[in-house]
Amino acid sequence: MIVVMKPKATARQISDVINRVQADGYRAHLSEGEQHTIIGVVGESPTPLREENYSVMEGVEKVMRVSVPYKLASRHFHPADTLVPLNGALMGGQKVLVIAGPCSVESRDQIIELACAVKEAGATALRGGAFKPRTSPYSFQGYGEKALQWLAEARERTGLPVVTEVMDAALVPLVCQYADVLQIGARNMQNFTLLNAAGESQHTILLKRGMSSTVEDLLMSAEYILAQGNKRVMVCERGIRTFEKATRNTFDVNAIPVLKAATHLPVVADPSHAVGLWEYVEPIARSAVAAGADGLIVEVHARPEEAVSDGRQSLKPDRFKAMMEQVRRVAEAVGRTA
Repeated sequence: MIVVMKPKATARQISDVINRVQADGYRAHLSEGEQHTIIGVVGESPTPLREENYSVMEGVEKVMRVSVPYKLASRHFHPADTLVPLNGALMGGQKVLVIAGPCSVESRDQIIELACAVKEAGATALRGGAFKPRTSPYSFQGYGEKALQWLAEARERTGLPVVTEVMDAALVPLVCQYADVLQIGARNMQNFTLLNAAGESQHTILLKRGMSSTVEDLLMSAEYILAQGNKRVMVCERGIRTFEKATRNTFDVNAIPVLKAATHLPVVADPSHAVGLWEYVEPIARSAVAAGADGLIVEVHARPEEAVSDGRQSLKPDRFKAMMEQVRRVAEAVGRTA
């Protein structure tokens, strides 16, 4: 349920509604817009919610039941787009932001070289895996904290904020020491202990859609983070598993406008994992921007043939630069910048 306050509702009236929500055994989440303040009522309680009890309170304009299970992620609760700060820009704003870097951090020199290259091409943030969840236990698993230290040094050299994956709730404090954005990978999208820990950290979160998950599943996972009071959440479409074998996954371009209609959270697209083949990354990136994506996350490697992971889907720096030019043209065609 959500309680929509009148445009001129006083702070006391808003406080009275919040106190009533808490007295009934629920949690109140505040969303303050330009015109209205909306109070989301979430949680479980033996006390039933009665709309009429809230609709008669002073300052209340209307009370609405929210049919979707993801209350805080829904546009019913927060009609305006959420804007997430990233390197002096806003993910979800007019400009399409691009996060770029290697799948895995392989060495200090490698990550600094790539950070400089992607920044020159126009990237907003640097990605790089320090901890790597892999399908095979025998594959490269990442350099851990040493890689985080290299990422932090690359940030010092370039000014690019760091986006890196966290795999376990116990690792959240460590990764927060080095990273600006915590990435929750596709394999951990429904790791609810990790989602709660990431939400409690109050760090910016990039949440990737699971390879066999629905849009609703993705937004329910985002709800876990939002329920911890963390409003800096971005959701990411990275391709889903289908019967098609021509590419690594199937890029669900439908999901982008569907997500933009369903949620106020910024929507990011990952064309690299979506197709798994570098030659298709650029056209998929263009299609994502045309469909309304607020950002892209792209894998870049100076020598893909030597990469310890995902070299086949990584763009070389010159190809990434060319992709950025194409993305800018598409963004301008749909009334945005990049």
